[in-house]
Amino acid sequence: MSDDKNPFAAMMAQMQEMTKAFPQMAAFDPAKGFDPKMFETLWPTMPKDVMETWFGNAINKDGLDARTRLLLTLAGLTMQGAQADAAIRQTVRHAREAGATDQQISETLGLMAMFAGVPAMTRAMGLAKEVMDDDEDKT
Repeated sequence: MSDDKNPFAAMMAQMQEMTKAFPQMAAFDPAKGFDPKMFETLWPTMPKDVMETWFGNAINKDGLDARTRLLLTLAGLTMQGAQADAAIRQTVRHAREAGATDQQISETLGLMAMFAGVPAMTRAMGLAKEVMDDDEDKT
């Protein structure tokens, strides 16, 4: 290798160039550091019809609808200690799109206090509130 450049520095420079291709990364400010929330915008909220087809009862008419499946997913993520911030926020977004109300989401998370513990429920509730507050700001 005739290049005197540090391989790690070269890799970092290449990654910084690659991020310019993603509009979600345009707001990246090196002075403030990396914000993983930027990656959440790469996966948009699916339309309700798509969720019903993939996760709902489109094939199994007597099965669970997408809203119920997403509320169960939210409960499961909370049971794991509410450690997957992005997954919880995305599940809340998708559940709302599938027809779940903020009250139903809050009740699902509140119920998890009994099974996952109050700290996990509180953390999940805070993450859900971030999504709910963001949507209120947009309207």
